[in-house]
Amino acid sequence: MLLLDSHVVMWWLLEPERLSAAAIETITSAQDRVYVSSASIWELEMKRFAGRLDVPGGIADHAVEEGFTPLPISARHATRAAQLPMHHKDPFDRMLVAQAQLEHLTLVTSDRQFAAYDVPVLLP
Repeated sequence: MLLLDSHVVMWWLLEPERLSAAAIETITSAQDRVYVSSASIWELEMKRFAGRLDVPGGIADHAVEEGFTPLPISARHATRAAQLPMHHKDPFDRMLVAQAQLEHLTLVTSDRQFAAYDVPVLLP
């Protein structure tokens, strides 16, 4: 099961050529087990409303249309994110690590800082 980082969601939707063939194959073959965090949707919507991301319509709608499953943020996720070592200060990324750990997901990201955490990573 996979959890897509925010930039991977955008690459999938807008710039699929930025993804490796292996990443595309892995995401496609795991289609019904690919998650997009509510934290990523929030982050991308903030960028969209600030005019830094040109995507018509809601990010969550696009993710669902692609067959991805939204992953809500739970109290357990929030607690784990707060307790993580400070390898990464970005709160959105810390939430992704917490969700990946607690839900036993592989995090698809090009951010190499995630390697400092106990979470499986797939480079896109």
